[in-house]
Amino acid sequence: MRLLATLPALALPVVLLGQAPAQPRVKVDLSKLGPQVGQQVPAFSLKDQTGTVQTLQSIMGPKGAMLVFLRSADW
Repeated sequence: MRLLATLPALALPVVLLGQAPAQPRVKVDLSKLGPQVGQQVPAFSLKDQTGTVQTLQSIMGPKGAMLVFLRSADW
């Protein structure tokens, strides 16, 4: 029971000394970042993670295709 009485004190925010104040976030205009949802992309050919060349036509299915780009930590 005594341990439970000390738990709320652990939830207090910690202030780090010497840390720069947070910069205000800049709003990003997503309409200017690459192709938009539903927009056609130009034909392409790129290597996948196994080195196999993939084209837009090779990944296109009966309902289209979804392209997802991930930035890895080793770029």
